[in-house]
Amino acid sequence: MSDEELLAFYYADNDNRWLGILLQRYTLLLLGICMKYLRNEEEARDAVQQVFIKVLTNTNRFQVESFRSWVAVMARNYCLMQLRGKGGKTVEMQDKMAHTKAEDAEERLAHLEKDRKLELMQESMQDLSNEQQQCLTLFYLEKRSYQEIVDQTGLSITQVKSHIQNGKRNLKIAIDKKINSR
Repeated sequence: MSDEELLAFYYADNDNRWLGILLQRYTLLLLGICMKYLRNEEEARDAVQQVFIKVLTNTNRFQVESFRSWVAVMARNYCLMQLRGKGGKTVEMQDKMAHTKAEDAEERLAHLEKDRKLELMQESMQDLSNEQQQCLTLFYLEKRSYQEIVDQTGLSITQVKSHIQNGKRNLKIAIDKKINSR
């Protein structure tokens, strides 16, 4: 289903299950955005969780047209507020100002390339089966053990391992296809 269809279902019955599907689609994108700003994996993961909560509490207050753009802006704004709240990020700011324009351009280019790869990965996740998506998300993003995934999904341990291995391979193939087609 498209993002628009899922949003329409959500607005029709206010069932957070529809938002959960949308958020699962964009988890990697949100993590990439948060890593870009916060530069700390643990803080970025916490930020993604906070964005999830904001989405769940605020979506019914707005008529969202483009979920992807809206959730990306929410993540960016949340990260900027976190950085402002720390107040002590002046060392990082001074360090950034000390860079030459060429270094800044290289850094921006690297960030754009990383963002593009994360977008391709997020798009390619949609090409995987639901089980592969779920197992990869739980294992790599949520750092769950095989046993925790078995307990949560009801799959056998061999099925979980298989979905992770096949999902990883299929994800790489899908990303390579998208890169080569552009």
